[in-house]
Amino acid sequence: MKFPKGFLWGVATSAPQTEGHSLENGKSATTWDKWFSLKPEIFNENQGPATTNNTYEMYPEDIKLMKKLHITSYRTSISWARLLPDGEHLNQEAVTFYRNYFQEMLNNGIRPTVNLFHFDMPWWLMEKGGWENKEAITKFYFYAQTAFAQFGDLVTDWVTFNEPLVHIEMGYLSHYHYPAIVDFKKAVQVGYNTLMAHVMAVKAYRESNIRHSRIGIILNVTPAYARSNDPQDQTAQNVADLLLSKSFLDPAVHGVIPEELIQLLKKHQLLPETRKKDLDLIQQNTVDFIGINYYQPLRVKAPSNPRFPAKDTTDLFEQYEWPERRINPYRGWEIYPEALYDIAMIMKTQYSNIPWYVSENGMGVADELRYANKDGQINDQYRIDFIKEHLVQLHKGITQGSNCCGYHLWTFVDCWSWLNGYRNRYGLVSLDLDNNYKRTIKKSGFWYRDLIDHNGFEQND
Repeated sequence: MKFPKGFLWGVATSAPQTEGHSLENGKSATTWDKWFSLKPEIFNENQGPATTNNTYEMYPEDIKLMKKLHITSYRTSISWARLLPDGEHLNQEAVTFYRNYFQEMLNNGIRPTVNLFHFDMPWWLMEKGGWENKEAITKFYFYAQTAFAQFGDLVTDWVTFNEPLVHIEMGYLSHYHYPAIVDFKKAVQVGYNTLMAHVMAVKAYRESNIRHSRIGIILNVTPAYARSNDPQDQTAQNVADLLLSKSFLDPAVHGVIPEELIQLLKKHQLLPETRKKDLDLIQQNTVDFIGINYYQPLRVKAPSNPRFPAKDTTDLFEQYEWPERRINPYRGWEIYPEALYDIAMIMKTQYSNIPWYVSENGMGVADELRYANKDGQINDQYRIDFIKEHLVQLHKGITQGSNCCGYHLWTFVDCWSWLNGYRNRYGLVSLDLDNNYKRTIKKSGFWYRDLIDHNGFEQND
């Protein structure tokens, strides 16, 4: 099963989940640093943002391991709070760190994709309301300008946001990201301000003198699957698609906010505060490519007891469990590779067949040391099988004309994951926190190397 020539095989991670040194080397606090200081008990095993992979010091070793596994594409992020600790003044030590980090990748034949925001809101801005405050749009524009100026000669693939819907949903419709409140009106405003911050970052990129590069956004997109053909279930599916896929995909690719979404928000008295020039800015600053993170499908049904106007998304649609589902018991997520084919077709038919790639896909498993041999190597055949199943569906979409240009696995080295800490491991390389951050390549790492070498795999292998 061969993939197109030049297909990018890589891995993905983020600054806050790997760097460590979270309050050192000039970096200021983020919401994660502050929340951990306030409520360490809600974090798995009291593992906070300082307890990460120490990539700040160990990136040369990690890059050597990447080269050993023949990885040629790597996505990470810049920490806003490290580069601009007060939002205004440049942290020169951070500039040196990131330049050395990116240059080391290039020296080893690894193409960096660099993301500007991966859920790590600086605390100085959160104190002003974070994404609720329109000042955040201006501040992010300046941050983007600064990043392009400092690293534009090294980076060819830029990303504005990773999964913006996650910090909206998790922070303002549930309790998994700070400020951990449920307020649908605020969630919509946060979403809109995030969209405009993305737009302004694209504008900053277009205004820069960066050449021979491109800019995109990474979205967690999955088609919503309705429980039945009942009109109410179909309506729930359409609303879920509007809120959770089209809200960012349509502006990013087509330069417009769907009119149906605007009318939905208006009906429920949820319209955000906007500015007259916003629609022109959205239209003028579309992206060059899309990254899509896919882990699990979204299955929806009509709400059982909806309120009007809606107080949260469960008043518009509810999730349901498909009777035929397969579950990853450690994460509680359904395994449904077929959605990757559906996504490929959506990108082809609804989004102008824009270049796109799978920016995250992976399987989190707890207690992986159960599967370690005497040398400490983990036999994670389950991860290999998971990847293969998804690649079969992706390959099917590519052969039918979808313009997918790469696949990034989450992740390279087991990393810290927000409130979950190190409970579930996703890496091709295991991390021993009790043994000086020792890295050991898993079975999946060597399989991934062979996948890269052959630009594909034998389905029955």
